[in-house]
Amino acid sequence: MQNIRISDVTLKETQKAQNVTLSFKEKLEIAKHLDRLGVTAIELPPIVNEMSDSILIKSIAAAVKGCALAVPCALDDAGIETVWKAVCSAKRPRLQLIVPTSTVQMEFLCHKKPAAVLQMIADLTAKAKALCPDVEFIAQDATRSEREFLFRAVAAAADAGATVVTLSDDAGIMTPQEFIAFFEALQTAVPQVASVTLGVQCSDEFNMGCACCVAAATVGVREIKSAVSCNTAVSMAAFAQYLRTRGEDLGLKTDVRYTELVRGVKQIDWILNTERSKTSPFDNGVSGGNGDFALTENDSAAQVTAAIRALGYELSEEDNANVYTEFKRISRKKTVTAKDLDAIIASVAMQVPATYVLESYVINSGNIIRPTANITLKKNGETISGLCSGDGPIDSAILAIEQIVGHHYELDDFQIQAVTEGREAMGSTLVRLRSNGKLYSGNGISTDIIGASVRAYLNALNKIVFEEG
Repeated sequence: MQNIRISDVTLKETQKAQNVTLSFKEKLEIAKHLDRLGVTAIELPPIVNEMSDSILIKSIAAAVKGCALAVPCALDDAGIETVWKAVCSAKRPRLQLIVPTSTVQMEFLCHKKPAAVLQMIADLTAKAKALCPDVEFIAQDATRSEREFLFRAVAAAADAGATVVTLSDDAGIMTPQEFIAFFEALQTAVPQVASVTLGVQCSDEFNMGCACCVAAATVGVREIKSAVSCNTAVSMAAFAQYLRTRGEDLGLKTDVRYTELVRGVKQIDWILNTERSKTSPFDNGVSGGNGDFALTENDSAAQVTAAIRALGYELSEEDNANVYTEFKRISRKKTVTAKDLDAIIASVAMQVPATYVLESYVINSGNIIRPTANITLKKNGETISGLCSGDGPIDSAILAIEQIVGHHYELDDFQIQAVTEGREAMGSTLVRLRSNGKLYSGNGISTDIIGASVRAYLNALNKIVFEEG
């Protein structure tokens, strides 16, 4: 039985979609689901914002356990080095070189003649191979390329050290029979492909992607690009279920975990298609905690620092030391959970002078009126006010602050819990914001939970403003 590897492009293709915007936490959650499903590789979008995208890649690299992490490189030496710095911490990093091979796209995207493109493929593949043992060359729009040039491009990539060569049918117009003839011609013309893993990506624009991928697999293709919810690639569920049903007859199998497939795909699809309120700062479609670990007073500073990183924070040595000191004090009385550690970080790490100071807040809310908030802050002695309505009193308060600041930060997490009992119980609120991929947390305590929420948000906001100037 030949094993067919599945490389998932959900996160890469979602980045291109106009109607889907995923938060940092949602992207991380999708990657965890894909890892549990047993895909061979998770493909990420190219790096656009080096700081935030690199943090995302490193966070996913730390979260996934078994699959490779594939990231496209810009087509120059600097682009390859940037991606390598971001992905090198992954257990199985992969560098991707996506090169157009049809005449029209070479002129339009690369601004190079065919001979120059061939030399570029050889040089960049060799550069990537010198850094990373796993390099994938992807021939974009391969099925509409001139065959002689395409075969020379594949040979150049294989000779330069590519471990995976993927041919892409971006138009999705080939039939299964044409795919079989296409790959048989490639294997005859380019004997070097015997030493690499052949891959294919088929657009499912005309609902023939799954059939074409199965046909390609019968003639030597060993890696298929799939996605959970888009028509630019084959449906993972459809392809895996087909191999489950007919794979034995064809001598093909896959490592995807069928028992988790339906549930995992549903969860990812829910994240991708969750409707988000346009008037709420709570733009996160993922619920749940930040981890299930528990630390005791016997845990070392290194173990606590590792737990801090697992929560998504990148703290300085001084802040790590401050968190560990507070951890030691609390751990004498109780086991420290992920939520406890989050609260410690919010309380003692990155303590900065307050740029924005709360002057007052007025909230109007009820079951027959739309909640509104009037927030007044002081910045450098100047009084600034914001007035906003929202889906709830806390929604409207945060939107009013965003109006004052003039910026929307991704709200990564929001937690409320009581810290005392009785009618005058104190409420503690934890807010986690992301800016340029980096995580900042703030803590607020008050008998009024809205006041605690406003103070927690401002606490995190002041840390961002101080660090980013």
